[in-house]
Amino acid sequence: MRKVLIAIVLMLGILLVILSFSEIENIVRTLQQSDWRLWGLALVVELIWLYNLGTSFRILYRLVGIEEKANHLFWLASGANFINVVAPSAGIGGVALFLDDAKRQNHPSGHITVVGALFVLYDYFAFLCLLALGWVVLIRRNNLNSGEITASIIMLGLAIGLSFILYLGYKSGEKLGRALAGLVRFINRLFNPFIHRPYLSEASAHRYAFEISDGLLVIRGKRKELIWPFLFALNNKAILLIILAISFLAYQVPFTTGTLVAGLSVAYLFTIVSPTPAGLGFVEGALTIALNAMRVPLGSAAVITLTYRAITFWFPLAMGAFALRHLNISRQSDNRVDKKGDVTITEK
Repeated sequence: MRKVLIAIVLMLGILLVILSFSEIENIVRTLQQSDWRLWGLALVVELIWLYNLGTSFRILYRLVGIEEKANHLFWLASGANFINVVAPSAGIGGVALFLDDAKRQNHPSGHITVVGALFVLYDYFAFLCLLALGWVVLIRRNNLNSGEITASIIMLGLAIGLSFILYLGYKSGEKLGRALAGLVRFINRLFNPFIHRPYLSEASAHRYAFEISDGLLVIRGKRKELIWPFLFALNNKAILLIILAISFLAYQVPFTTGTLVAGLSVAYLFTIVSPTPAGLGFVEGALTIALNAMRVPLGSAAVITLTYRAITFWFPLAMGAFALRHLNISRQSDNRVDKKGDVTITEK
């Protein structure tokens, strides 16, 4: 079953590439106009960004009492990023990969869910800090429009909703269970006209709520440890700012810190709240318009946007597909070792 799911996810990735072929052609043409040395530097910085994700997860794993290797979490984070792109779910979809890995290694599933939720929450709040600075720049330059305002409100709503769910679980597994059961009933009513049966189980929601609550209890009293994941989340945004700056340098286009902050705010905002995978199409348009509104020539804004997206979207997408393949091969190898170990024990 696991192989089938991985095959489906990879197929979705291939379909995404096929449907976006025109954008890839534009990126190839853009490559020919840029400095290849800076492209190489940007790709190295993007690899650091991916490793930063893995390190962030390692810190969160330790927070809930689980030790895991940074290299393994690097591959898991890369694969989860791929899943979040081909099956967009505001950053939650990739948690399924971590849960599958936790089941194989006998880690508590509730603890891993807490890790995933905390990672998304830290990412949201780190971005809200950046977004606040971006708003200041856009307001000062009189470039803030209704699109950015609406997307920001949606973003804030997502952060508040996730915070509320974690707060309920922290206070009481029973309260969280009731909240999740209500959400399950709502989802079942939506799906009932189509499948004519409950889509989700209320009993499972209650059980899962207590597992999450148990995971949240582990972090009580660890106030200092809670600061580190937030610092890594801020570091994540700083690395993206560096990549955007390199994208400007590749075409010798002058820029200011305010332009970088406002541009990344718009790009990341529409990456999260747009209905397409990782904001495909929306980010390209919004970032190009935003940069042009900040006095970057339209042609330069377009090639900078394509360069930035090639590095922060298409390269991690390829890395994520490779990561899923790597993880699948590693699991098959572990299974063969386990079977050999079982045979040896039986012979003895």
